[in-house]
Amino acid sequence: MVRFFVIALAIVSINSGTLLAGEAALEMAFRNFVTAGDIGNVRRLIGKGIDVNAHNQFGKTALMIAVENDQLELVNLLLATGADINKPTLDGCTALTFAAENGHIALTTLLIERGADISARTRVGWNALMIAARYGYLQVVDQLLSVGADPDVADRYGRTALMYAIADGHLDIARLLVKSGANTDARDKYGATALMQAQAKGYWEIVRLLEQ
Repeated sequence: MVRFFVIALAIVSINSGTLLAGEAALEMAFRNFVTAGDIGNVRRLIGKGIDVNAHNQFGKTALMIAVENDQLELVNLLLATGADINKPTLDGCTALTFAAENGHIALTTLLIERGADISARTRVGWNALMIAARYGYLQVVDQLLSVGADPDVADRYGRTALMYAIADGHLDIARLLVKSGANTDARDKYGATALMQAQAKGYWEIVRLLEQ
């Protein structure tokens, strides 16, 4: 009900030509319009001077929401009107890490072309490469490696992209990471290597790959 009221008030504000609602309420409505893919009202609020980088209580911005919802047109619009491509959430997530988590290759392409930091890391130390490897997005992993992502960066637990690929049995990604020079002998903070992990889970094709 509160969200509906805020959106309704924002629409009245837009149509009246004046910003009737409070700043925080309008920023909330702006993000809700982005969530809904309502590009018309997004454009109108931008035209009235809304802060495109305003964030919710978790630090999530309209750009991140558009990326999560695979809204390429809105992402382009927000970037063209001043959205901070590398602004992080409270947990350190960025637009690029959200795109990598969802396997949105068109969006990762756009974000990288516009200057997204491929080395940006979340609070637990995950970068876009680790995230894409973990969720099995081969095309995104390949793209990130091609623009210089380091396969040997480790998170706070000492785990690398290769270890995350192996955790869920992503053979093609493991093969690509090894081909790209990933250190197969790296150990996490508990002393485990990628090979140990593959053996423990019974991923024998990956075991053979790592033993070559």
